[in-house]
Amino acid sequence: MIVKFLPYAKKYWLQTILTPLFIIAEVLLEVNIPFIMAKIVDVGIANNDVSYVVQQGLLMILMALLSLGCGMAASRMGAVAGMGFGAELRKGVFAKIQSFSFSNMDQFTTASLVSRSTQDITQIQNAFNMVLRMAVRSPFMFISALIMAIKINKSLVSVFLVVIPILVVVIIVISSKAFPRFQEMMKKYDKINSSVQEDLIAIREVKAFVRSDYEKEKFEKTNNENMAASLHAEKLLIVTMPLMMLSMYSCMIAILWLGGKQIIVGQMLTGELISFISYIGQILMSLMMLSFIFIMLIMSRASRVRVAEVLDTVPDLTDAGSDRKLAVESGDIEFKNVFFKYSKKNENYILEGINLNIKKGETVGIIGSTGSAKTTLVQLIPRLYDVDMGEVIVGGINVKDYSLKALRDAVSVVLQKNTLFSGTILDNLKWGNPDATQEQIEEACKIANAHGFIKSFPDGYMTNLGQGGVNVSGGQKQRLCIARALLKNPKILIMDDSTSAVDTATDASIRNELKKNTSDTTVLIIAQRITSVFDADKIIVMNDGKIDAVGTHEELLKTNTIYSEVYNSQQKGVA
Repeated sequence: MIVKFLPYAKKYWLQTILTPLFIIAEVLLEVNIPFIMAKIVDVGIANNDVSYVVQQGLLMILMALLSLGCGMAASRMGAVAGMGFGAELRKGVFAKIQSFSFSNMDQFTTASLVSRSTQDITQIQNAFNMVLRMAVRSPFMFISALIMAIKINKSLVSVFLVVIPILVVVIIVISSKAFPRFQEMMKKYDKINSSVQEDLIAIREVKAFVRSDYEKEKFEKTNNENMAASLHAEKLLIVTMPLMMLSMYSCMIAILWLGGKQIIVGQMLTGELISFISYIGQILMSLMMLSFIFIMLIMSRASRVRVAEVLDTVPDLTDAGSDRKLAVESGDIEFKNVFFKYSKKNENYILEGINLNIKKGETVGIIGSTGSAKTTLVQLIPRLYDVDMGEVIVGGINVKDYSLKALRDAVSVVLQKNTLFSGTILDNLKWGNPDATQEQIEEACKIANAHGFIKSFPDGYMTNLGQGGVNVSGGQKQRLCIARALLKNPKILIMDDSTSAVDTATDASIRNELKKNTSDTTVLIIAQRITSVFDADKIIVMNDGKIDAVGTHEELLKTNTIYSEVYNSQQKGVA
C-alpha cells in the first residue's frame, strides 16, 4: 500500500535520499558521545588528568555540534520532502478526480472526496514524514546503541531484551484492533464535512425557513458521533506511551541496581555504568520511536485505503481506441437502438430502444414528465455517460471514436444545475473560450439576454460574483451560463431546462436570438414549458425512458396524448 504512493515523492528524490543520510550521520555521532563521556570519567577524572578531560570534552562538544547540524539538515530536508510529497499526492488525487466520468463521481460523495483530498492526504503526509526520519533513525540507533552497550557490558544487556517481546506483542494487538476503528472515524468525519457543506450551500433556505436551531441540533449529533468514534479509536493508542515509559524506567531501575552491584565488586567502572545507561536510554528511545511509527501507520492506514480507492478507480470513459485526429465536422446526431442504465447491477434500463435522427442546424425540443430520462438522453451525446448497447453518432462518426476533448469541444451543455465560479463575470464567461475578445463576449451575452443586466452593475463585466454566483439571481445565472456555452461556438448546443428561471418574454427573446445567430448549430432544448419548444423544428416526447413521439407542435397536438395533455394543462387560465 505504501509503495503505491512512492512515485509522488519522485520530484523530491534528492531530499528523500539526503534526509536518511543526514540522520545516519547524526546517529553515528550521537552514539559516540556516551563512550567519550565514560573515558572522561574512568580515565581523565580517575587519573586526575585535566588535559585529557579537556581534550575529550572538546571532542565531545564538537561531535554534539556536528550531530546538531546533521539533525537540523535532516529536519529541513525531511520537511521539504514531506510537504512536497503531500502536495504532489494532492495534485495526483485532484487530477484523477478530474478524469472521472459522471458514473465514477456517483461512487463517491462530494464530502468524502473533499475529506480524502485534505484530511486523509495530511495523515499520509505526516506518516511519510515520520517514516522518512524515524524509520531510519530508530533501527539504526537501536543497532548502534546495542553494539556499544554489548561492548561495555554483555551481562546487563539481557535486562532490556526481556522487555522487547512484550512491547512487540502489545503493538501487534493494538494495530489489529485500531485499524477498523480509524476507518469508522474517517466515515464519521465524512458525515461532518457533508453536514457543513450542505448547510453552507443552503444557508439562505435555512434562514428563510428559520431552521438554524434544527441545523445546529443535526450538526451537534453528527459532531458528537465523530467525537465518540475518535475517542473509541484513540483510547487504544493512548496505552502505548504509558507501557513504553513503564518499560523504560523499569529497565533503568534494574540496570542501576545490577550495575551498582558490579561497581561495588569491581566488575564495572562508574563511567561505564553512566555510558551504559545512556545507551540503554537510546535503545529504549528508539523503541519508543518505532512505536510512534506504528501508531502513525495505524492512524494513516485508513486514510491510505481511502485515497487509494480514488487513485485505483478506473475512469470508465477514456480515449482508448479513439482517433485523436478526428474533429467533429457537423452537428448531425443519430441514436441507433440505444440502451442505457446507470449501474450494471440494475436490471431495468433508464433508456430503452432509442432511435433518433437529428440534422445539423435543427432546433429540437425535448419534453416529458420528471424522471422520463430527458437529461440522460442528452448526456450521452458528449459522452458524459456511455451507452450500454447501441450507438450514438455525431457528425456521422460514433462518439467513442472521437477523443473526449474533441467531442466535448464541439458540444456545449448548459446543465440543469447552473454553476458559476468564484471570480468576475468575465472570468466565468471565458470558461467557454479563454481567448474570446470583448466583442465576442458581449455578442454572446446579447444573444443570451445577459448584456443588459451585466452593464447595469457598477463594475460591468468585472463584477465579482462571489462563491457560486451568490450575488446574481437564478435567471441571471442561467443567462450567464448560456452565454458561456455560446462562446465555445459549438456544433451542438444542449440547453437542459436552462431558461426555467426566466420569464416567458425573456425565454422567447433568447430563442429568437439563438435562431438568428446559430443557424449552423444543432440546438437541443429540454423544457418543462411547452412555450419554450413549440416553435422548434421538431419535438421529442419522452415517457419512461422511451421516445413516445416525434413531431412538430401542430402534429403532436393532434396525434400525441401526452403532449396535448401537457399543453392543455399549461394553457389553462392563459388569455
